[in-house]
Amino acid sequence: MESSHAGHMDAIYGTQRHFYDLTRKYYLLGRDRLIRRLAPPKGGSVIEIGCGTGRNLIAAAKAWPDARFYGIDISEAMLETARAKVAKAGLTDRITLAQGDATAFDALELLGVAAFDRVFQSYTLSMIPDWRGALREGAGKLAPGGRLDLVDFGQQEKLPRGWRSVLFAWLAKFDVSPRAEMRTAIDEIAGAIGARDEFVSLYRGYAWAGSIERTGL
Repeated sequence: MESSHAGHMDAIYGTQRHFYDLTRKYYLLGRDRLIRRLAPPKGGSVIEIGCGTGRNLIAAAKAWPDARFYGIDISEAMLETARAKVAKAGLTDRITLAQGDATAFDALELLGVAAFDRVFQSYTLSMIPDWRGALREGAGKLAPGGRLDLVDFGQQEKLPRGWRSVLFAWLAKFDVSPRAEMRTAIDEIAGAIGARDEFVSLYRGYAWAGSIERTGL
């Protein structure tokens, strides 16, 4: 399953990765809000699950210069672009990348770190078939006192119905499916590990954002 999904993502983004960031900045709303709110502890560790071209990691590393950053993605094509962008930004000493499946990965083996102070997932759950598994895996990688932050497409609940139909039909062409049960899943996964959670609708429901925060031990 992992290899087939990786190949599928490479097929979709093998060409798109070259202009992905230029086009996505107009409709992947809420990413910069997430980065501003990360606030990792000094010397802390931050991982993006589904890092794509590395755009978010580079922005986060510049915003929070005292933290160490990591990223995984299932698509080797995307990682090829991410590595080049990280090197161009002069951040290879602070950003480590590896290929991995968001639903099941050994962070210690891949990255040398078992748990993280911050985990974030930006517009990835809507692309992952087992999105609940990916959310559960991200929460499971939190260090005590750590927090998972996510943002993804909402249900357009306060926007015109016609807009929702057109947007969802267009997203489906790229195998993107906004998750109507996201809020429930966040609640359930947070409850299972005794964590606090938050959820907020952004831009009239265009995007949804949430967090899962483990208590310190």
